[in-house]
Amino acid sequence: MPAAHERLTIRGNLGAGSFLPWVARHAARLGLDGEIHHADAGRVDIDLRGPTDLIDAMEMGCLLGPIDVWVETIDRTPNPSA
Repeated sequence: MPAAHERLTIRGNLGAGSFLPWVARHAARLGLDGEIHHADAGRVDIDLRGPTDLIDAMEMGCLLGPIDVWVETIDRTPNPSA
């Protein structure tokens, strides 16, 4: 399966301390390489590398994510370093 490189920009009420560790664990469980580039209470940017289907699963997981956050939108940007 070919690997993709995408940035997910997650917006919403993300101030819970559990969100960033949850994102890291979820990406690892899916077998994605990930790096958080920005994080505050309203926005998290994470670069992911891996199969597109697994990045899709990560996006869905974040939308449904931990109960103590509210994700409003997720924007995906292909090849953020290009």
